[in-house]
Amino acid sequence: MEKLHNLKCKPCEGTMKPYSRKEYLPHLKKIKGWKVLADKLLEKEFKFKNFKDALRFIDKIGEIAEKNGHHPNMLLYDFNKVRINLYTHAIDGLSLNDFIIAAKIDRIK
Repeated sequence: MEKLHNLKCKPCEGTMKPYSRKEYLPHLKKIKGWKVLADKLLEKEFKFKNFKDALRFIDKIGEIAEKNGHHPNMLLYDFNKVRINLYTHAIDGLSLNDFIIAAKIDRIK
């Protein structure tokens, strides 16, 4: 199976069902430090040396999101921390797209 970070998100028109726990667990094991909240939200927090590095990280996530057509919620707080939340809005839950973006975010240098 191809690695998640090599995949590209596919448009979701809301016709599919959100992943069940059984469906998302294998993908969750492939991305380190992410957690699933309420079976529908993928979340991870990152800490940086300073505000500038945290902001640069958010900009890089924005580039990934635009290229893939799948956009996370991002919160920059305490000047150097970034919380990322992913879920597929059209289905109000998790899809493969969320795990693809998470894997791509983890590869940001």
